[in-house]
Order: sequence, then structure tokens, then C-alpha cells
Amino acid sequence: MKGASLTIALLAIAAISFAQSVFSNKTNTTLEKVIQDFPNRFKNIRGPVIVDNPQTTEYRSTVQIPGSDSCTVTRYNSPKNDVYSWTCLVFENDDFDQVKAKFKELFSQIKNSIVKIGGSRPYILTGQYVDPDEAKKFTTILFELLPPPGDMKDLRVDLSMQYIITGWKVSLSVYDGLKESEKREITSN
Repeated sequence: MKGASLTIALLAIAAISFAQSVFSNKTNTTLEKVIQDFPNRFKNIRGPVIVDNPQTTEYRSTVQIPGSDSCTVTRYNSPKNDVYSWTCLVFENDDFDQVKAKFKELFSQIKNSIVKIGGSRPYILTGQYVDPDEAKKFTTILFELLPPPGDMKDLRVDLSMQYIITGWKVSLSVYDGLKESEKREITSN
């Protein structure tokens, strides 16, 4: 009887631990909403226009990672087909070690997240951790959905840490990974 009670207690602890894993964090929830709206060109999460330029239009995002500085949706104007991206400035500081710790924490929240898109089967967001190097000034981790969804084969998710004049920044982005020739065409117009 004691053995059965111990087994039940261990299973309960395991269930609670699993429920508190990366699969239930708020970063994952926000990222899932963004990825779900990718096929709609982020139409459902675009807020008011912040900046309108000839080549780009920047909108405030209506979904945001809790505690982040800002989240935006950007439209890159193209004669053939506009391209959209979602970017969230998650953390900013001039102390490399603090930013590196936040970068690693955010990676842990995202890796192996389960993403459900419409009525399709769930996907797993996977990526390989890259340890930032202060001398390099830029680190990026690319995530991919497994198994790869055919209708969203150009979806890209990346986590980046970079040094800009004002300090170190950690950003999370979801965007359309166009072919290089298409990117050149958009930026040259």
C-alpha cells in the first residue's frame, strides 16, 4: 500500500512539474498567437500605425510578451507582394551578463514549445542554443516548426541578442523567410 501511495505521489509531482514547464508560459502563449496569425499577415494583431514611410509601415502589435519594451508589426512595401514581420524587443541593458542570462531564459521558454495552428496537428518549435560572445556583438538562434508545415514553409522565428550603441538588446522575431532575390527586390524599390 505504501508503494502505491508513493507511486501516486511521484506521478502527481511529475504532472505538476510538467504543467509548469515551457508549454504553459506566457512567452509561448504570445508566440503561438503571433504564429497563428502569420498566414493572415498579422492582420489580427496589427494595432495603430506608429511610423509610415515609403518603404515600410510600422504598427503597434496588440499582442506582447509580458514585460517586453515594445512589440511591432512591420509591413515592407513591394510592388508585387507586401511582406510582414513581427518583432518584440524583450530586454535591453548595458550589462552583457544580465542580457545574456535573459537571452538564455527566453530560449528555454521557447524551445520545444507546442504550437497549434487552426485545426491542424500541433507543431514543435525547435532550435539549438548558441552561447553569446561579447566580442561578436550579435548572436541569433533560428527556430523551426516540426514537422514543417507546408502552408507556412517560409515562416521564420528567431531570437537575437545584439549590441547597439545604446546597449545590448534581446529581440524575438517572426517573419517571412523570403528568397534572397525577393528581399533585394523589396529593399531596392
